[in-house]
Amino acid sequence: MWILVTLFAAMFQTSRTALQHRLRSLLSVSGAGFVRYVYGAPIALGAVAVARLIGADLPRVGAGFWWKITCGGLAQIVATVLLIRAFDARNFAVGTVFSKTEVVQVALFSLLFLGEGLHLGGYVAILVCLLGIALLVTKGQRFHSSMLNDGAALYGSLAGGLFGIAAVSIRAATKNLSGASAPVKAIVALAVMNSFQTVIHGTYLAIREPGQAKLALVHWRSSAIVGVLSVCGSACWALAFVLQNAARVRTLGQIELLFTFAISRLWFKEKHGKAEYVASALVLGGVAGIIGFG
Repeated sequence: MWILVTLFAAMFQTSRTALQHRLRSLLSVSGAGFVRYVYGAPIALGAVAVARLIGADLPRVGAGFWWKITCGGLAQIVATVLLIRAFDARNFAVGTVFSKTEVVQVALFSLLFLGEGLHLGGYVAILVCLLGIALLVTKGQRFHSSMLNDGAALYGSLAGGLFGIAAVSIRAATKNLSGASAPVKAIVALAVMNSFQTVIHGTYLAIREPGQAKLALVHWRSSAIVGVLSVCGSACWALAFVLQNAARVRTLGQIELLFTFAISRLWFKEKHGKAEYVASALVLGGVAGIIGFG
């Protein structure tokens, strides 16, 4: 079950991120990040209302839920903005690849904060993923120090770390929900987080970039699609975190890399060499390994 949910999450996330990248022609970096919350929150709240109307039990909220979901929401806001900056620094595919350092970071965060480690084979599989990522970064060429000054590497890696913190925080928060089914727990956590994110990010825009919130509403046709995809993707991620530990979910989620390269090539017309495709195969090999041995 968690494998299928994670695959859908990766597809929704890739599509949403691609559309946010396209919104950069209309909105600022922060404005493009904001649309996923302002349009996503009403949908998530509506889903909670529907669940209640059809008789589903809402979860009881434990004391630790609020600060954990807050940490996850803040980390996700900043990570989204950094990821869009990574796209601007290089391109859609490469920016996404740099954020995939999240794999190791999620495993570390899960081990340190949730006590959820992997077997030896799982860690070997993560190293295979990282090898593929390194090959993608260098395009099969010799590494040189100038790569350390790459803005996409900085923004993408920081985004990956923060997405890792968000993943672990969301899973930890759902553990403080009880008395409801896994899907209802996931959608309640998402509704709370998206509502909080809308208020926080909206307040920031009102103070620092007052025209961006209005533009997000003016361009509602393009922006609303991002919100819908965001809710679908986030709901799938949250459900996956309820069903399985964060390291395994996020590692399987690296199949997003295939979707990313397909969109990059077919939609954005970005060209990639053989080394990048070989590297993608390594990443997928690592994904298979984490499922089999993690």
